[in-house]
Amino acid sequence: MTAALQTSDDDPHRHGPQLAFEDLEVGQQAEIRQLVSEDTVRNFAALTGDTNPVHLSEAYAANTRFGGRIAHGLFTASLISAVFGTKLPGPGAIYLSQTLKFRAPVFIGDEVVAQVEITALDPARQRATFFCTCTVGEKTVLDGEAQIMVPTRDEIEAELA
Repeated sequence: MTAALQTSDDDPHRHGPQLAFEDLEVGQQAEIRQLVSEDTVRNFAALTGDTNPVHLSEAYAANTRFGGRIAHGLFTASLISAVFGTKLPGPGAIYLSQTLKFRAPVFIGDEVVAQVEITALDPARQRATFFCTCTVGEKTVLDGEAQIMVPTRDEIEAELA
């Protein structure tokens, strides 16, 4: 089952509904799309302090195996967090763990699609396991698995009371 959690084209990070653990099913998916711009890379470098010239200097990056500047790998990975916090499961989700494999570089001008899919649910611990991928076109640039703690309906209602 695919969750109906698509966003409008003009607001790629609009919040979906707050889903409770009881609302989740194996197979549910959600995604966001993000264009990697010059500003994206520079702002991420400023925010994190990662000023590696492979991200910021065209002259330096031209002589690397990539042949040009690439986006920070953890910027790409952070898009997965955006899916969890805004789409599936949405607000209230707590990131517990993540494995990542960086499979290919992301370049300025690329559109990254970050997608998550529920692969397992553990009701006793309120944990959802997700397979996560980031793609550019047909190419997988990153994948991994995440564990998310999801509030129950009762916990959400108590927070709203």
